Amino acid sequence: MIGEISTLFGLKVYTDEGRFIGVVSDVIIDLDRRQIRGLALSEFNRALIDSKAPGVILPYRLVKSVGDIVIVKDVFKRKKKHEEEGELEVS
Repeated sequence: MIGEISTLFGLKVYTDEGRFIGVVSDVIIDLDRRQIRGLALSEFNRALIDSKAPGVILPYRLVKSVGDIVIVKDVFKRKKKHEEEGELEVS
């Protein structure tokens, strides 16, 4: 359970497989439900997330654990062999 939302800012985000995803720069909140909806990430891993945007939103439902770092479910899959090698995509 998170005590204060501000404790999330600046935390590094990793998958449960140990891959670096990014750094939390903001939090998306659903005020009606009083829930965190997502984490806005900056300095994200462009090898895992193919985006030219300065940041991305990671749905909070993927978060497994919050402590000194944030651990999320690994939803990043490698592309099929016939596509460019080394690139990854979100499933």
